[in-house]
Amino acid sequence: MTLDTEELEALRRRAFAISYRMLGSVSEAEDVVQEALIRLHRVLGSGEQIESPRAYLATVATRLAIDHLRSARVRREQYVGDWLPEPLVEAGEGDPAQRAEMIDSLSVAFLAVLERLSPEQRAVLLLRDVFDYGYDEIAEILDRTQGSVRQLAVRARRHVREQRPRFEVSRQQHERLASGFFAAVERGDLQALEALLAEDVVLRGDGGGKAPALGHSIVGRTEVARTMVAWARLGQGFGGSVQRVTVNGGPGALVRDSDGGLLAVWALDVADGAIRGVASIVNPDKLRHIATVGSMRDALASVRGRGSS
Repeated sequence: MTLDTEELEALRRRAFAISYRMLGSVSEAEDVVQEALIRLHRVLGSGEQIESPRAYLATVATRLAIDHLRSARVRREQYVGDWLPEPLVEAGEGDPAQRAEMIDSLSVAFLAVLERLSPEQRAVLLLRDVFDYGYDEIAEILDRTQGSVRQLAVRARRHVREQRPRFEVSRQQHERLASGFFAAVERGDLQALEALLAEDVVLRGDGGGKAPALGHSIVGRTEVARTMVAWARLGQGFGGSVQRVTVNGGPGALVRDSDGGLLAVWALDVADGAIRGVASIVNPDKLRHIATVGSMRDALASVRGRGSS
């Protein structure tokens, strides 16, 4: 059996979609996909018949991702500060239908919740509820009984519902709230900004100990609004810019220094008519796949230097 370029690309996209949601890391997902494709190529090259390359690749990618999560558990538990996924950035609006699907299963907030599940729970939830695999197929992928797979699904769904209730939000509402948010931040309009934020909005920062970031999450519309305005003023002080983009299917922005170096990715979590969360990813290791990374420390030092001169 041989696969043409188009078939291989479709398989690669599906394997990456599963791996990235499992791992929350672009680089780690790409490694998993590469290894899975090598194994598929090796098996096909040996002359062995594979009834469904798609099922084979999904199985290998899922198992590799689970193994990776198990081996990385201690490292993630020792992570400095909040852990947030590596962002996927899209400069354009993209296809509306595809974008709506991405918002549901790729949002930074959703992936952060998945991080609290066991590797097996995460796999079952994603394969069943996102990729629509049958329980029999998932049982085969995980080498478990269908009964145990169903139990894992129940526990995973319960945890996700507790941590992240689902609300229907239109694309137009997403755009209205995001546009208002970034305009209010740029103007330094605290009142307008607070009006867009949920009362219990959460601002989370991920520096990984490698860039200045929040020491802990900030909760509450007044505190979050003040922090965002303060950040915007700092950015204006070092000549930074904010570029609206799509982050993991939802509204977000790239924050750059005066030379165009990427300092941060912001992602908004919009639900129930308000902004429920803001994620600020500044760990340079999680930004390098997007653009050339600048130095947050140097940018902040330049502001302090101007203030003392």
